[in-house]
Amino acid sequence: MRKSISTAFFSMVSTLMVLGIVLMGCSEWVLFKNYFAKDRYETLDQVVNVAKRTAEYLVNSETMPQGAELDALNTKLEIIGESAEAYLFFTDRQGNVLIASDPDKLTTGTVPLDICQRANAVADPDARHYHAFGDLGGALTEKSYIAAVETIDDQSLFSGWLFLCSSGAQLTDFKQQFWSNFLMSACVMLLCASVLTRLLMRQLTDPLQKVTDAAQRFGGGDLSVRVEGVEGDGEVADLARTFNQMAENIQSNDNSRGQFMGNIAHELRTPMTTIKGFVDGILDGTIPPEMQNHYLQLVSEETGRLARLIQNMLDLSKLESGEYQVNARMFNIWETLTGVALAAEQRINDGMIELEGLTMDEKVLVYADPDLIHQVAYNLLDNAIKFTPAGGTIRFSVEKLGPEAEISIWNSGQGISPEALPYVFERFYKEDRSRGLHARGSGLGLNICKVLVNLAGGQIRVESQQGEWCRFVFTLPTCSPNPGGMKRLPDAAGQPGAVEDPASMKPVE
Repeated sequence: MRKSISTAFFSMVSTLMVLGIVLMGCSEWVLFKNYFAKDRYETLDQVVNVAKRTAEYLVNSETMPQGAELDALNTKLEIIGESAEAYLFFTDRQGNVLIASDPDKLTTGTVPLDICQRANAVADPDARHYHAFGDLGGALTEKSYIAAVETIDDQSLFSGWLFLCSSGAQLTDFKQQFWSNFLMSACVMLLCASVLTRLLMRQLTDPLQKVTDAAQRFGGGDLSVRVEGVEGDGEVADLARTFNQMAENIQSNDNSRGQFMGNIAHELRTPMTTIKGFVDGILDGTIPPEMQNHYLQLVSEETGRLARLIQNMLDLSKLESGEYQVNARMFNIWETLTGVALAAEQRINDGMIELEGLTMDEKVLVYADPDLIHQVAYNLLDNAIKFTPAGGTIRFSVEKLGPEAEISIWNSGQGISPEALPYVFERFYKEDRSRGLHARGSGLGLNICKVLVNLAGGQIRVESQQGEWCRFVFTLPTCSPNPGGMKRLPDAAGQPGAVEDPASMKPVE
């Protein structure tokens, strides 16, 4: 059977409360009982010392008092007993009762010898007092507090016992009153604790129930659900805020995933539609033979575009899943920029674009993976070529700023509108009207650049003056994060291998 938190907590608190109350009651009862007994025994001991002289007088007398003398002695004994709220009696060596202040308290005229011997064995060696709580083996009509002392004759020999007894009825009355008051107090405490526990658990479980309901709805597919009405600084409020933040992130990721899949479908459908249309035109004779080579060239371009799109998506998948092994080392960033520019020389010449800033005379070392940075530079230059008009300019620059180098690629042209600047690094984002030319493209290149630069430990940003120019700037570290400035390169098995010297940029065994 499922047990809720409130039921389990209430059961635990109730159990602890009952155990605590029982333990407290028992400990208090033992304390009061011992205190009561100690008080009784101290009073009886004081009276025993006074009555002992009367007992020794009787022992030393040749005959027991009779008549008026006996009445007078009984009166004295009663007075002595009443002073301690007790009664007393004397016995000889065999335990026979010689005289008693209240004979009605005795059931027999003899105290069992084993009781007397036990009293003699445990009596205080100094005071010769014996304490017990009982009925002296049935000699008394009720259980009583008993103090006993030996009596001696005129020759200092043991002659008998003096017993002083105080009724235990007071203890019984006190016990009944104590436990009745205690149980009443315990019931009131349990009732108050139950009410307070219920109120406390309601304050605790109501927010938890809200979180549970929201989680169930969220697990059922309602990603818009949020936990409402849970405020404060406690753990439950933190849980609710954490749940809401998690729900926001999951919903945002789900929306991004849906948009991503839609963009992929759109980007894949466009070249596939074009390819199919041209191929069908060639097959059914709509396109004349003399134009087929031209359209086959267009099919080839669309196929290349489709392949680049798929490769870009694969690259992003590897980067974000952590599958790509970064092999960072020191290298000259100018060599990368120059190599990228030379690879795009034909496109630059066809677009009648002028390059500025490229140089082979400078040397600026950066610490990163050369292959990743080559991809960044290629994508940025490809982007600049596409949106630079004929006769325009592309400008390169590298500036060392302390522990990092700032690399920028500037191009003239329409630039980017201020509204579009925050979104240019998002996947599939294309603001073609503001860029003016070339509406075609996957919209993944700049997003890949951002991922690669961040992976290298740098940052990337874009600046633009709409209608005039656009500039992409990214930073890279200029030294190894290792204190010695040397990095152990992984071998083919992925284990640490040779050490790279940043000064020579060559592995050192």
